[in-house]
Amino acid sequence: MKLLPASGHKRMPWKNGGGETIEIAVFPQSASLSDFDWRVSMAIVASDGPFSAFPGIDRTLSILEGNGMTLLIDGRDPARLTQADAPLAFPADVATSANLIDGTIVDLNVMTRRGKLTHLVRRLDVEREGTLTSKAATALIFCHRGAVTLDGNGQTLALSAGDAVLASGPVATALKTPARCELLLIEIDVAQGA
Repeated sequence: MKLLPASGHKRMPWKNGGGETIEIAVFPQSASLSDFDWRVSMAIVASDGPFSAFPGIDRTLSILEGNGMTLLIDGRDPARLTQADAPLAFPADVATSANLIDGTIVDLNVMTRRGKLTHLVRRLDVEREGTLTSKAATALIFCHRGAVTLDGNGQTLALSAGDAVLASGPVATALKTPARCELLLIEIDVAQGA
């Protein structure tokens, strides 16, 4: 398991220049916005507008801060997405725009190359103690709120809000938190037939 501290996340402009993204992890490590296999990032969205298009990419969006937004995804009914909602998956190469519900939001964005990889994003609430297991080829554990200690895979790592852990292969770890923490588990696997 590799610790990805919040202080090391990379800030860069959106692909369409409309805002700023904070890259938590990308693979391959030196990949650009046009040639990554997978990417996990956060974005601050301060105004309504279109999403950047990523040909051949699937994406999942989760609201981290703020009152959320309504997503207008071509070919679908409008989708309201708030902190209380499950992460929303949709193709990143379909015309998509967002209308903020009430003020600026921060979102978590997970993207994988279609036909090569798949991904799943889950929210996990931990009170005091818990366990986390994943059989995915790659797992990223993002600490959204609170602090947590992970003890597993022969390592002990402490995470604060904004930190992440990147793990290859199966993960089985005990979780301990002083009170309560909110995590997002991102699991990335090779697509069937790839």
